[in-house]
Order: sequence, then structure tokens, then C-alpha cells
Amino acid sequence: MSTLTLRDGTELYYKDWGHGQPVLFSHGWPLSADMWEYQMLHLARNGYRAVAFDRRGFGRSSQPWDGYDYDTLADDVAQLIEHLDLRDVVLVGFSMGGGDMVRYLTRHGAGRVAKLALVSAVTPFFLKTDDNPEGMPAEGFAGIRAAITQDRPQFVADFSALYFGTNRPGAAVSKGILDQTLQMAAQASIKATIDCVTAFSETDFRREMADIRLPTLIIHGDDDQTAPMGPTALATARLVPGAQLKIYPGAPHATCTTHKDQVNADLLAFLRN
Repeated sequence: MSTLTLRDGTELYYKDWGHGQPVLFSHGWPLSADMWEYQMLHLARNGYRAVAFDRRGFGRSSQPWDGYDYDTLADDVAQLIEHLDLRDVVLVGFSMGGGDMVRYLTRHGAGRVAKLALVSAVTPFFLKTDDNPEGMPAEGFAGIRAAITQDRPQFVADFSALYFGTNRPGAAVSKGILDQTLQMAAQASIKATIDCVTAFSETDFRREMADIRLPTLIIHGDDDQTAPMGPTALATARLVPGAQLKIYPGAPHATCTTHKDQVNADLLAFLRN
């Protein structure tokens, strides 16, 4: 396996496919780099270098006790970019992974970065507060942490209905996809899975997102039941100057799977333009 030993000793797994301008993918919670396989295959076949990693505590990366805050996760991204000497890289973050990429830009700058794509991302601020009334209530996130602590596999199995939108009439997701998703989530550390709920729900990216000056693509489904587009995609589009917003009618959170052909086409067009 391809792994990088980070400064704190954590082993970070990554896959590196194809040749050309690099595209770096950060996965959603509680999955792994494998969620990107359709996008990586498509871009590598079309002349790009597709790189994806398993976040610390997830997938094939090691499982340290701590480090599940966005500053540390962004520093992990920076070490991978430096290790692979990625330049003119396009950053692509899905769901929680959108925060990885935004915080990387804040802490390490855009010197190596060409563009940014946020797919079903939880940015800019997911928690409901007095100045963020569209956010999700803190009690809901506390309930998620409690459910994971009690029965993590069953929580993930139940969560999949919202993630893929299979609780909607006419939704069709194969048993194989559902099994693969559960397998990816099962690889993760329970500690990382719990701690990252706090990270993606309580981190406020609003100020730093307003400073982004890169070409930015935002993709989101308008039937996203886990990260509704009001406090996420629409808020991001208002904050990032010149951002391109693509709303997928009827799409759930799992756009990279349920709408993979559309995501692939939109990412490729964004890279080429």
C-alpha cells in the first residue's frame, strides 16, 4: 500500500492514479477514499492525476487517539501535498472533506492550488446558532454521537437511507453499494467517527471562505437530507466570490454515487475550463 508517515507518526494511506494535472480528493464521513472510485477512474482516463487519501482514523490509515480537528486534518493534507509535490492541484472535498480543503487553504495558502470543488459539502457552518438559524440543532449531533457509541454498525446502516435517499419513492441503490458503504464505515475507528461529528458540526468556516479567491465549483442535491443545501451550498455560494453553483434536482447527499455521471461530467468540465 502507498502510505505516508505523518509528523506525529500517523500512517496516512493514499491512492495515486493516472498522469497529468493533479486532483486531490477528500472523502466524506465516515467513509474512505474508495467513495471516489468513479470520479478517480473517470478523471484518470481523461488525462488527470487522481489522488485520494483515507483521513486519519478512517479506512486503511492508522487510528491515533486524537487529531480529529480540522487544523490537524488540514495539516495532514499539506504533508501529503508536499510529499507528492503536487502543484497546480485541484482540491475536491465531499461533505466533511470540504472542510479539510477550506482549512488547508486557510493554514497553508493557495500557492500550490489551482481550483476548489465542494461536493455536498457541510461548509460553511453546519450548527444552528443565533447567527446561523438555518443550521442543524446541536441536539441532533449529540444524538448521532450517542447512537454511534451504542451501536455503530446499526447507526451507519440506518443512516444510509438518508445518505442515499432510499427513503424516497422511486430511489434505487443496489445492495452492493449499500454493503460497500457499510464496509467502508466499518473500517473506521469509533473514536474518530465520534470526534469528527464534533469537528464537522461545530467548526465555523464562514470568515475564511469569504477570503477564497480561487475558481470554485459547488455541487449539491436539493433533496440532501443530511446536509440540506440552505446552510451549506447556498450559504457557500453567497460567501465565495464568483463561485459556480450547480444544484442537482432530487439528488440526495450521496451525489458521487447516485449521480456519478453528472458529477463526473461537471468535474471534468470544471477542470478543463
